[in-house]
Amino acid sequence: MDDLTTGQFDAATQRGDRRMLAPRAIGAHYDAGRDRVIVRLITGVEIGFAPRDAEGLQNATLDDLKAVEVEAFGLGIHFPTIDADLYVPALLDGILGSARWMETRSKANGS
Repeated sequence: MDDLTTGQFDAATQRGDRRMLAPRAIGAHYDAGRDRVIVRLITGVEIGFAPRDAEGLQNATLDDLKAVEVEAFGLGIHFPTIDADLYVPALLDGILGSARWMETRSKANGS
C-alpha cells in the first residue's frame, strides 16, 4: 500500500472533523411495545424504525434487539448477538441497509 501524503492526511482529518459535527447517537434501545429501535441523538431528537425494515435485523429475536450498543463515537449502532451494524448518518437519510436491500424493500412496499 502506498504511503499517505500530508495532503491526503489533512483531507481525511477534515472529513473526520466534519463528520463529528453531524448528529450522532448517544443512546439506543428497543421499544418492544411499539416494535421500534429508538436512537437518541446528541441533539435530543429521537428516531425510530421497525427492525424488520433494517438489513440484518429482519430475523432478530427480542434478546438480539435488547442488546443494542452505540459505537464509533456515536456514528454506529451495533447489535452484538447477531453482529449487525447500522450507520447513524445513513439512518438519518432513511437508509436502513445496502443499496440492494433498500431496492428490495422499496419493491416490497410497492414504491
